[in-house]
Amino acid sequence: MKVTMGAFLVILTAVPCLAQKNDAASADLSPAQAPATEEYTVAGATQEQETTLREQIRLMHPKVLPARVVFVPHWKYLDDARIFQLHVPTGYSSVMFTHLPSRTVFVDNDRYLGKEWLGHWMAHELGHLESNSAKEEDAERVAHKLRAVLRSNYKKS
Repeated sequence: MKVTMGAFLVILTAVPCLAQKNDAASADLSPAQAPATEEYTVAGATQEQETTLREQIRLMHPKVLPARVVFVPHWKYLDDARIFQLHVPTGYSSVMFTHLPSRTVFVDNDRYLGKEWLGHWMAHELGHLESNSAKEEDAERVAHKLRAVLRSNYKKS
């Protein structure tokens, strides 16, 4: 357990994060209200996955961006879900999850099914971040709007 947690912390600290501005305008904002202008880090993804992810997030233009998106193999995904005590409600499956305090999205890379799949589930995870809630209903409420924006942007293309 200590080795796993230590390895996870090493990964999180090794991934560069941009510092937030300390000006008066952004000082009053909580992380859930921070504007989506900062960069985020993508780790463990193929070039195609990263390009697709960044394009979709840019098109959805969420109010809150993740700090990092980590694509991990299934065994590591299960281990991370156990470490963070992920509770999946009955009737839901788990292909991604968000750790709200660190704004990290974990993606089960072995269950990756392509561009549409990524956009659908990333909208849900962005919903958790925007609503700053672990409740699935809150995330889906926001995700519905983000998916509509994503679909309308794809129709224009």
